[in-house]
Amino acid sequence: MQLVVARIGRAHGIKGEVTVEVRTDEPELRLGPGAVLLTDPASAGPLTIESGKVHSGKLLLRFEGVRDRNAAEALRNTLLIAEIDPEELPEEEDEYYDHQLMDLDVVLADGTEIGRITEISHLPSQDLFIVERPDGTELMIPFVSEIVTEIDLEEQRAVIDPPPGLIDDRAEIVSSRDAEDAESGEDA
Repeated sequence: MQLVVARIGRAHGIKGEVTVEVRTDEPELRLGPGAVLLTDPASAGPLTIESGKVHSGKLLLRFEGVRDRNAAEALRNTLLIAEIDPEELPEEEDEYYDHQLMDLDVVLADGTEIGRITEISHLPSQDLFIVERPDGTELMIPFVSEIVTEIDLEEQRAVIDPPPGLIDDRAEIVSSRDAEDAESGEDA
């Protein structure tokens, strides 16, 4: 199983260090010295982390064989990918790896089917489930405990309690808006 753990940013200094945008909750495990990471594009790697440090709130990494600013800058926007055992679980009980959540059925507490998780988007403020609905449309569900009330890996489902408006059918919203416009005499 492969997991994107970081994206390489710009070069830092003249000795081959790069800034990285961390995309894992376990950077100390995935981005430590000696870690060998695959890359996307594959032509950039694999890369072995030689050293790392935090500078001004950003993680800086140096890779074996990358000794100057030009070599570091050539790696910009490269994704760093870790190989992980599919049976490996996060340390915390209420944490999940993306591969555990992919393809889970999303349902309401009463069992009403909403769709299936097709992607997890990691934003700075929160993670989002990208859910494909049965009609092929996509829906974004914030992965926060107030909305995602249960993850049941055995049953392969995520139970949600959405606030009003989060999963309303767009067709119903559009048709009700059209009906209101027709009543008021406005053109849609």
